[in-house]
Amino acid sequence: MKTVAIAGTYDSKAKELTFVKEVLEGVGLNTLTINCGVFKPEIHTDVKSIDIAADIGENLVEIAGKKDRALGTEVMSRAMEKAIPRLYSEGRFDGIISLGGTGGTSLVTPGMRALPVGVPKVMVSTVASGNVSQYVGTSDIMMVPSIVDVSGLNSISTRIFTNAALAVAGMVNLEHEEKSLTKKPLIAATMFGVTTPCVNMAREYLEEKGYEVLVFHATGTGGKTMERLIEEGYFVGVLDLTTTEWCDELVGGVLAAGPNRLEAAGKAKVPQVVSVGALDMVNYGPIDTVPREFKDRNLYKHNPTVTLMRTTVEENGQLGEIISEKLNMTEGPTALMLPLKGVSMIDAEGQPFYGPAEDQMLFDVLRKNIDRSRVELIEMDNNINDEDFALSAARKLVELIEG
Repeated sequence: MKTVAIAGTYDSKAKELTFVKEVLEGVGLNTLTINCGVFKPEIHTDVKSIDIAADIGENLVEIAGKKDRALGTEVMSRAMEKAIPRLYSEGRFDGIISLGGTGGTSLVTPGMRALPVGVPKVMVSTVASGNVSQYVGTSDIMMVPSIVDVSGLNSISTRIFTNAALAVAGMVNLEHEEKSLTKKPLIAATMFGVTTPCVNMAREYLEEKGYEVLVFHATGTGGKTMERLIEEGYFVGVLDLTTTEWCDELVGGVLAAGPNRLEAAGKAKVPQVVSVGALDMVNYGPIDTVPREFKDRNLYKHNPTVTLMRTTVEENGQLGEIISEKLNMTEGPTALMLPLKGVSMIDAEGQPFYGPAEDQMLFDVLRKNIDRSRVELIEMDNNINDEDFALSAARKLVELIEG
């Protein structure tokens, strides 16, 4: 019989969490109650918050005595981040569910994020209909809007809680034979709309060679997720042709992937082929959201909700330095491929972001700074979306993998 963990603040939400427990046990599942509340719980739980806090060297009695909610939340979120994956690794539960407002969501989701991808995780939250990136991160947490506050049981909340409980019950209890998964070796690839032809051609080649290719959309979250999965050992190779997230990180666009982008494969010694796809653009929302200081830049209205801004010569120089620094850290087989006739679909002659001077600066800085003893530099007289470039990148990755 499968077990679902029910985590939450049993010092304030015991009634609501107990309702979920009754629903789950009513459909034949075992439950494991985990308290992350700072103060005295309203009911007994299987896992106590005082013990969870002690695991990270904190005295919960002293913390409760200070009556500092921010401190309590900070300590218990760290404690849960350690406790939840530990309990899972011990075989104590098969899936997890929680209920909460901003505080409860902040307490439990760090631990949910620390669980492996694929472990069922459901968070019923008052903030679920807004920007939940800080709670979900690079994980597969299912966020369920609570509609009303997670406070008390009423005709709406009980329906939402029941649906959420049945969702996690279905995920842990109903096994489906995934016939499409044949345990092929996995390759990660990065793609943007303006590098789609390249990545699709490379993916098809790699699939013909017996690999399964997982494509990540280079939208900030995509890059972060790929880096995390590389760290967790999912991939035998990385086809990182679309490194555009560094433009947003450098200039302040909306699709940045953080300062550690382009590090995971090198540190994990995973073979990687890297290119400069879409380094011609910084991403913003609707055109009226572009910062005032950039109003006179080369802007391209991709659609009503996305505005692209062409990177400058100076910015391309900086991007070249950043990418060189990241790739020079590599401890595994690495190749950098430069498409000398353009880095995206709209960086080509006659297209809105065609920029020979900008691209030349990028290429020159990379040529100057790349450590050739660590990184193989390959230059091709193609646009990144040309078939020759795409297939050459795929073949090079196979070569690095098969060695």
